[in-house]
Amino acid sequence: MKFVIVTGMSGAGKTTVLKFLEDIGFFCVDNLPPALITKFSQLCFEQDGSIDKVALGIDIRGGKLFGDLFEGLKELKSEGYDYEILYLDASDSTLIKRYKETRRSHPLSRGGSLETGIGKERAMLADVRQRATYIIDTSSILTRQLKEQINKIFKDNGAFDSLIIKVCSFGFKYGIPMDSDLVFDVRFLPNPYYIQELKEFTGNDIPVSEYVMKFEESRMFLDKLTDMLEFLIPKYIKEGKNQLVISIGCTGGKHRSVTLANELYKRLKNSHSVIISHNDIEKDSKTKRL
Repeated sequence: MKFVIVTGMSGAGKTTVLKFLEDIGFFCVDNLPPALITKFSQLCFEQDGSIDKVALGIDIRGGKLFGDLFEGLKELKSEGYDYEILYLDASDSTLIKRYKETRRSHPLSRGGSLETGIGKERAMLADVRQRATYIIDTSSILTRQLKEQINKIFKDNGAFDSLIIKVCSFGFKYGIPMDSDLVFDVRFLPNPYYIQELKEFTGNDIPVSEYVMKFEESRMFLDKLTDMLEFLIPKYIKEGKNQLVISIGCTGGKHRSVTLANELYKRLKNSHSVIISHNDIEKDSKTKRL
């Protein structure tokens, strides 16, 4: 029997993940008191194989009962049941934004600020996070991408890459993305903006991408960047990093940066968990309309 404990920060997507697991055949129970884990597992085991995959959502909503988690897992192990812990995380700024959008209060923020509640929860969950089998940071991934990650781990039995890489393009005139880990400036490349027939297109369009990539310096830059990242990524994973944001910028974020971001994404996507975002691709046209 496969047991998965789904836990993590409130607002990081546990309810959504439980729905995804249910879709692929897991029997899911949310907010089960940790003290009941062993009894519940025995009940499932007695169902003559009709329940062979179980996911339990456990978080700090259980209050003081959450403190029984490690004892419950220890007892589960002693009974011969193996389990995995899936920990869902997100940055403080992302969690704050999600709570404000839903107008919900954080379980630990009653009588205090939202930031204080998130800080308390992060401290409470530090040991659980450290023991997690899988950690997924949902700060920058879409619901569809989260589902793909869950299916990869629990349905397709694919290798889990704990590091989610976000490749994004941006325009320097609009500012460097705040969440950037690595920033690369491609303004040294010839600019399609000054080619009349390419000006209104973007790096997502073949004429622009072909123009940018026809230059040797573009291809050389991409080769050297890929080599460096293939060296760095295993180091980041070993360090325990869960998210890497690679930002590639040009002047307006419409032509060169979009092309190089797309090309880098193509090179990394087959061996890593990668998402792509073009932050400023539409801003020039919006500014003109104004």
